[in-house]
Amino acid sequence: MMNCYEATRLISESQERDLSVSEKVTLRVHILMCTGCKNFSVQIPFLGQAMRAFANYRSEDEDEGKE
Repeated sequence: MMNCYEATRLISESQERDLSVSEKVTLRVHILMCTGCKNFSVQIPFLGQAMRAFANYRSEDEDEGKE
């Protein structure tokens, strides 16, 4: 059985790499039973998108300052 520490680690890693089939299945079972990890799995992609958008915004700001 997977614990929350392992689940959140895999959720985070899934943003950087493809999980194996066994990792996906074990994680999915855990997420079905654990509301906290389910919420975390929904929030992580959003946070990644927000960080990328902020980085792009900062990059555009710096480019405008060079003109």
